[in-house]
Formats: sequence, structure tokens, C-alpha cells
Amino acid sequence: MSIHKMIELHPDVKQLNDALATAARHAMFCAVMCTSCADACSAEEMDMRQCIRSCLDCADVCEATAKLAVRRTGENIAVLRAMMEACIRTCELCAEECARHEHEHCRLCAEMCRECAEDCRKALPTIQ
Repeated sequence: MSIHKMIELHPDVKQLNDALATAARHAMFCAVMCTSCADACSAEEMDMRQCIRSCLDCADVCEATAKLAVRRTGENIAVLRAMMEACIRTCELCAEECARHEHEHCRLCAEMCRECAEDCRKALPTIQ
């Protein structure tokens, strides 16, 4: 299944914005990875409250960003750009927090957050 194909099939899409579709796809993945990392952090014996909060906040922002990015009926460019910018910053902060821990789940989450932020950075100039 491909989100790229789904967006491309929309009647209002004349030309697929590949960068935006990729950012949406990775934001969906990032939301799930952050949720999983927060759950794993809650099972750790050390105090992981800040990491859990960062991961859950990031998951929510990524999920909202992905949803806005795949909507093609009408347009709300200012809101989409603001969400992409928020997603970039939230992913950066989550990656920084996860990088403070030696848990493998945190390492994977930080990596996904960095990838998501980079994809959103690439997509941002294509939103017009």
C-alpha cells in the first residue's frame, strides 16, 4: 500500500508533490515509533517521564501533520506550513531527549525523528 499512490489518485491532484507525500509517510511512521518508545520508556526502571512526554507530544504533532499533508481538497497552505515547521521542531526536540538515553528503543526513536524532521524540511519549500 502506498500513500503516494493514494494522494495521486485524488481528483484534485494534477501532479504529485513527492516530497510532501514522503514527509506525510514518515510522519505517520514517526508517530507510531514515538508512541512505541513512550510505552517502552514507561516500562524502564529509571525515571523516564520527560522522554515519555517528548515522545507522546511528538507522536501527536506528527500524526496531525501527516493528516494535514494528505488532504488535497481545497487548500490551507499557511496551516500546513505551520504544522510542518512545528513537526520539524518537535521531532528535533524529541530526538535530543531520546539521545540522552542508552536504550535501544530511544536510539531508534531519535533516528526516526531526525529522518522525519529532514523529510519535512525538504517538503516545506514545495508547499505553495
